[in-house]
Amino acid sequence: MNIVDRFLKYVSFHTTSDENTNMTPSTPGQMEFAQCLADELRQVGLTEVSLDSNGYIMATLPANCEGRPTIGFIAHMDTAPDASGKNIKARIVKNYDGKDIVLNEDEHIVLETAKYPEIKNYIGQDIIVTNGKTLLGADDKAGIAEIVSAMEYLIEHPEIKHGKIRVGFTPDEEIGQGADHFDVKAFGCDFAYTMDGGAIGELEFENFNAAACKIHVHGVNVHPGMAYHKMQNSMRIAYQLAVMLPRWETPEHTQEYEGFYHLISMNGTVEETTLSYIIRDHDRTRFESRKRELEHLVRKVNREYGDGTAEIEMRDQYYNMREKIEPVMHIIDLVKEAMTACGITPIVKPIRGGTDGARLSFEGLPCPNIFAGGENFHSRYEYLPIPSLEKASEVILEIIKRAK
Repeated sequence: MNIVDRFLKYVSFHTTSDENTNMTPSTPGQMEFAQCLADELRQVGLTEVSLDSNGYIMATLPANCEGRPTIGFIAHMDTAPDASGKNIKARIVKNYDGKDIVLNEDEHIVLETAKYPEIKNYIGQDIIVTNGKTLLGADDKAGIAEIVSAMEYLIEHPEIKHGKIRVGFTPDEEIGQGADHFDVKAFGCDFAYTMDGGAIGELEFENFNAAACKIHVHGVNVHPGMAYHKMQNSMRIAYQLAVMLPRWETPEHTQEYEGFYHLISMNGTVEETTLSYIIRDHDRTRFESRKRELEHLVRKVNREYGDGTAEIEMRDQYYNMREKIEPVMHIIDLVKEAMTACGITPIVKPIRGGTDGARLSFEGLPCPNIFAGGENFHSRYEYLPIPSLEKASEVILEIIKRAK
């Protein structure tokens, strides 16, 4: 199957993850996609194809020569809950001319070059976009298409010598749970790569330390005409807490190695309000300090309004993989060589986010991240240049050829 057709088939599945269901996979569409994908892997010719009850897929391309490492390639099946992933209507803009792209004329949704200037890097290329009502799903269905297409190519070209290759596809990466039930021992690889990066050339082995936090604020509701010295409006208290955080330490005001607090939702009534945050920092010490700051603010609110007014739940999601990759930097050099052979300039940069590979690296599977090719992930303005999709699959093949 053509890699573009494969990608367009994959994005037709509604696989948005949901952290509130307490299930794995968190949404039924992910299992539906996983079943289809497992069938496709068998049809392509991979062996040892397994799909477990949690929605994790593993498969094998057996070695056709000895003495080479076992390499894994991993991508995730879910799309981010930040934008709708239902009924994705993708289309191809042929020979992009460098101008604004009207995604949806009726609703005046436009991918503007002034806001997203990076798109001008792809003038003359065919680009896959949405109709402006959903995200596209290149994060990470582009990665899946690249891996499957590379495996299909190797099966069709047995003259290419390679060691054992393992592929793995995970659910719920976008809600920080993609590695929860990943069996590193069963995967059985010397090292692996996630195909989950952004623009062409990106190669990443540093990522945020990450935590998720929920703050529950309890109020007291009384008729407003009788509320004097009785009512405690939980929404106003929650807002007071939120504005005590540093104004400039948010995603829209930080870059590169700078960390942040990100308020991702605020839901409430007079009696009960919940603030949901994610906390990010590349530096472990600063990361721990950020968590302590939120705990301090909760204590401060409780001193003012009474014990139990605010309660905090916090859990670590993943850590910076750099410390686990540095002892095995040859796996980074291998990717650089593969990219260069494919005519791509490697762009080594820290991830302002995380991947399944971050957690897997701490579980004994070194797992840096390679570009999948898309831009503006988690957004209705997401797009995927087709040459980037194709080149990522070529890089996989080149890594496999060169790994000895």
